Amino acid sequence: MSRTARRRTARLHLSLTGWTLTLFALYICARTWPIQTAGIATALALGGIVTVRRSSRARRIRGRGRFPIARPARLVHRILRQRAARPTDLAAYLALDPTGFEHAIADLARRDPQVRSATPQGGSDDRGLDVLVRLRNGHRILIQCKRYGPRNRVTSEDVQKTNGTYRDIHGCDLAVIVTTSGFTRSAVQTNTMLARPLLLVDGHGLTTWTASSRPPWA
Repeated sequence: MSRTARRRTARLHLSLTGWTLTLFALYICARTWPIQTAGIATALALGGIVTVRRSSRARRIRGRGRFPIARPARLVHRILRQRAARPTDLAAYLALDPTGFEHAIADLARRDPQVRSATPQGGSDDRGLDVLVRLRNGHRILIQCKRYGPRNRVTSEDVQKTNGTYRDIHGCDLAVIVTTSGFTRSAVQTNTMLARPLLLVDGHGLTTWTASSRPPWA
């Protein structure tokens, strides 16, 4: 047996011996002076309760002292997240990933008082529906989001695909294509040929929408 183990064993034996002698002394006192022993036991019990309560209160006070540090951290995180969800210029939109861009457009749509809900729907099989907007009058609007760089423009094929899905597949009354870039000349020409042209929002239109909160369908 190691020296540390022997010390622990000796301390355990000493503790057991002490408790045994204490209990034996209490037994003798209770047999000899029952009233006095009961009074002493009651006082000890009350003292123990007071000590436990004070210890518990001290732990709660120490715990409260940590909250003022944690709360500002959570508040700063929430503010930064809200700022990230509400870009104010084109560079901020371009800094988002495609999913973040869809959520930012949904948030932008919700600023319109006529919008009941705007829900991001994008995915690998979204069939052209990135954000579904429901107006209070019952109309549904499909938004296709294109977070493109300045050299990558929305093409005529994109316009044709959106036009072919927003009514028959998604049951929407209107379609909007929003991009951080622009549209090719062919895309604009194709859109003018449609019986019900789509709403095309380029980077400049997006910043105007952001600044005024007036949606393109208003």
